[in-house]
Amino acid sequence: MTAWIRTYSLYGAWLIALTAMVGSLYFSEIAGFVPCELCWYQRILMYPLVLLLGIASYREDRFIVWYTLPFSISGIFVSLFHYLQQKVPWFSQIEVCSQGVPCSGQYINGLGFITIPLLALVAFLLITFLLWMARERH
Repeated sequence: MTAWIRTYSLYGAWLIALTAMVGSLYFSEIAGFVPCELCWYQRILMYPLVLLLGIASYREDRFIVWYTLPFSISGIFVSLFHYLQQKVPWFSQIEVCSQGVPCSGQYINGLGFITIPLLALVAFLLITFLLWMARERH
C-alpha cells in the first residue's frame, strides 16, 4: 500500500489541489460567497500548487516536493487559524479581517463543524502528507 501511495502521491496531491481550487471558485463565483481576507490567503497558497503539482505529476519530478511543501504547510497554519476563528469564541476576538466579510463568518456549517476553512485544512493536510510520501530518498 505504501508503495502505491508513493507511486501516485504527486498525482493525488495535484487532484486534491485542483479540487480545492475548483471548490473555492464554485463557492465564490457560483454560490456567491464573498471570500474573507483569510480565505484569500488560503487561495494564494493553494492555487500555485495546482500548476506546480500538475507539471510535476506530468514530468514525474519528485524534486518539486521541496518547493511545494512550504505552500502546503503554511496553508495548514492559515486554515487552522481560520477554523479556530470560526469555532472558538476566544479566537474570534482576534481581528484579522479588518475590512469586508468577517473571518469568523460561516457560509456553510455541515454537521455543526464542517466549514470552508476545515475543508481547506483537510486539503492542505492531505497534500502535505502526499508530498512527504513523494519526496526523494537519498
